Amino acid sequence: MALNHATSGQIIDVQGASGENLTQFSAIALARTDELELIRMCMPKGKTMPEHHVPGEVTLLCLQGQVALDAHGGVQLLGPGQMVYLSGGQAHALEAREDSLVLLTILLARTGR
Repeated sequence: MALNHATSGQIIDVQGASGENLTQFSAIALARTDELELIRMCMPKGKTMPEHHVPGEVTLLCLQGQVALDAHGGVQLLGPGQMVYLSGGQAHALEAREDSLVLLTILLARTGR
């Protein structure tokens, strides 16, 4: 079954329900176009994403909890309301220090231009 992505103008409840259980990992693509992808990730405490990179630019916004971002030769902690930008191709890793909810935005590489 294909996931229905949000359409232009549709309101998305990124925060989710009050008291939502964040102890189970999930990554849900909220919206996707040829140029943009929005992903809501629940990361339970201790969950890691090993070092990787994506071709497009990335933003990571912490909505709840705390995540440790390993990039540019150091580790930075992101708490609620804090955001980081990474240039395309920048290697990075992520670890949830608490049960966390994050919003990932990826600008996808354009082809044929």
